[in-house]
Amino acid sequence: DAKHLVPNKMRDFFCTINLDQEEVFRTQVVEKSLSPYFGEEFYFEIPRTFQWLSFYIYDKSVLQKDLRIGKVSIKKEDLCNYTGKENWFMLQPVDSNSEVQGKVHLELKLNELITDNGSVCQQLVVHIKECHGLPLVNGQNCDPYATVSLVGPSRNDQKKTKVKKKTSNPQFNETFYFEVTRSSSYTKKSQFQVEEEDIEKLEVRVDLWNNGNLVQDVFLGEIKVPVKVLKNDSFQAWYLLQPRENGNKSSKTDDLGSLRLNICYTEDCVLPSEYYASLRTLLLKSSDVQPISASAAYILSEVCRDKYDAVLPLVRLLLHHHKLVPFVAAVAELDLKDTQEANTIFRGNSLATRCVDEMMKIVGKHYLKVTLKPVIDEICESPKPCEIDPIKLREGDNVEINMENLRYYVDKVFREIVRSSISCPTLMCDVFYSLRHLAAKRFPNDPHVQYSAVSSFVFLRFFAVAVVSPHTFHLRPHHPDAQTSRTLTLISKAIQTLGSWGSLTKSKLSSFKETFMCEFFKTFQEEKFTESVKKFLDDVSSTESKEPSGVSEPVHLKEGEMYKRAQGRTRIGKKNFKKRWFCLTTREFTYHKQQDKEPIFTIPIKNILAVEKLDESSFNKKNMFQVLHGEKPLYIQANNCVEASEWIEALCRVTRCNQKRLSFYHPSAFLNGNWLCCKATVESTEGCARCTADVPADTQIEIDGDRETERIYSLFTINRSKLQKLEEACGSIAVYQGPRKEPDDYSNFTIEDSVATFHTLQQIIDIVEKLNESHEKYQKKRSSSAKYGSE
Repeated sequence: DAKHLVPNKMRDFFCTINLDQEEVFRTQVVEKSLSPYFGEEFYFEIPRTFQWLSFYIYDKSVLQKDLRIGKVSIKKEDLCNYTGKENWFMLQPVDSNSEVQGKVHLELKLNELITDNGSVCQQLVVHIKECHGLPLVNGQNCDPYATVSLVGPSRNDQKKTKVKKKTSNPQFNETFYFEVTRSSSYTKKSQFQVEEEDIEKLEVRVDLWNNGNLVQDVFLGEIKVPVKVLKNDSFQAWYLLQPRENGNKSSKTDDLGSLRLNICYTEDCVLPSEYYASLRTLLLKSSDVQPISASAAYILSEVCRDKYDAVLPLVRLLLHHHKLVPFVAAVAELDLKDTQEANTIFRGNSLATRCVDEMMKIVGKHYLKVTLKPVIDEICESPKPCEIDPIKLREGDNVEINMENLRYYVDKVFREIVRSSISCPTLMCDVFYSLRHLAAKRFPNDPHVQYSAVSSFVFLRFFAVAVVSPHTFHLRPHHPDAQTSRTLTLISKAIQTLGSWGSLTKSKLSSFKETFMCEFFKTFQEEKFTESVKKFLDDVSSTESKEPSGVSEPVHLKEGEMYKRAQGRTRIGKKNFKKRWFCLTTREFTYHKQQDKEPIFTIPIKNILAVEKLDESSFNKKNMFQVLHGEKPLYIQANNCVEASEWIEALCRVTRCNQKRLSFYHPSAFLNGNWLCCKATVESTEGCARCTADVPADTQIEIDGDRETERIYSLFTINRSKLQKLEEACGSIAVYQGPRKEPDDYSNFTIEDSVATFHTLQQIIDIVEKLNESHEKYQKKRSSSAKYGSE
């Protein structure tokens, strides 16, 4: 959210997230506010190098260009200082001199020359080769050129490259020569040494500009290289473009307002797979360790300050290696030992409940979409008033009509849920089966506990949460408005209640905090609701196959607006790009003239042969990819690099098991009678580059096991002191067998078997030390091979 924004009058605001100058996400517009609450979460992989993560606040305009009020820019190196906690940031003014991105490839060299009169001088050679990733200007590729200057106290020699048209990756390949120093007389030294005082004061400066033609040129960034670093050597390197020195300074001192952000940023250096073999093996055998509290996976959750930090990589790793179900069963059994009453089963935030929550988010993503998305879309796009709290009713509201509207929505959502058991993923069913039988074993005299054990997850922690926060589960693109959010909250409360087995008796109605909810639920006292819940819970906690005998309905995977190159020709004979609505399901990939219209073009998933990036040089457009199928390639331009990456990943994931996938493709287009990449003149010529994803893989869950193991190693490293403290605690318990004193240093740890736990801890510490050595060797190798100016 933001507060105290200027101008000091009620306006419509929205916020964008940018990697350097490239917008990757945009919030919804919050109308008529000076302190807008956005409440939106965005999770994404970063597909390219970047310097700044920026957040821009815009004042929405209907007739004119949206006005940028201010920004928060955080340097990549500083993100770790803000991760995992909320921070208020003061908005900074948007200054064109600080809005930079991209890099430039330079080769610099000092030559020794003998002049006509026999004297020796030093000549600086600057070869500007190319630039990469320059920003779009007004939504279009720029027309860049560079100025190359040799700057000193009493000199400013400047030269200029040619302008390159419509490209963000210009190829300059121009060389410029500058005289650096000249000696007063010729000497026969084998190597002329440049005087230190002259070199100290000289620097090469390269400025990138967008040629404005009839308007002012736009600054794109600069780099400065002191000549003294060259000495008599030469080298080439990529240099990241920087803002001007005064780019972030402004004469304005006005307070533009502030923005509250919660950023979680992780960056891992993943080594080759063999380095993680020992840690991976130790983690994967956790479910076999007795007791489970002595396992490496359980110890990880004990030493992490926030269990969620441990749960995410742990669940993904165990899922990847098909070891999650036995581990969840083991930690759930430990959870149940401390549960004294059946009605509090799995209500806390333990390791078991966190693991099941995370598993449902990963595995149940498509299940939620196919079950809830249509009805959530109806509620958000055609909302009916549903407020039944007398205190919150607005003037003119009819509580009886509102109650009927709410009852209609609740019935519809409930009906979709209890009919969805056939779509519930097998892995979720296996986990629910284990939880159900463990609960029944722990409380054998309670006939309802086997149902509440499952409903506490599938209703309370899965469906009810998705209903109240549909944007978090990608069921809606943005956070719903206040009225719709209130409606979803009421529906979520109702679903929680209906799903809680044993809560539909008259004695339970009196326990409602809100009288209006008690009155509302009196209309639900029908046997069919309780029977429907029971049957649904029976179905989703069964190990029998849930696959229907007929053809299953296609699962909606992704949709959005992008640009595609026209398949046919326009009247003037040139192919152009058109905005279209794209939709991907497990059965087909389609595009439509507009959302909710019939498809114009359909490609069955089984017919897709490859999905690959397309070189920008093909059409001078960024963020392009191609879908290869039986006919001519379909060329598509996404709106930003994150969106392009997500579409390529989704299409690759759903097509990787296709039998006729290609092994080679053309990274550029076929234009003017030849392939731009390999210059072959026959359009049917086999591709010249190997496909990046020609190996079949799991089509539902894409997990990098090595990356997750690296994340776990990082967590062990960060919490090394706690590992040692736990090790000391195990030693103390093993030696001292008397009554434990309270409080003590290890009272927060779960230690059932001190010897087994101590043994596992020694293994963890030993493995972490070896991985530390491997990382140090890698960093030394990397730093020794790095050049001045390299990224």
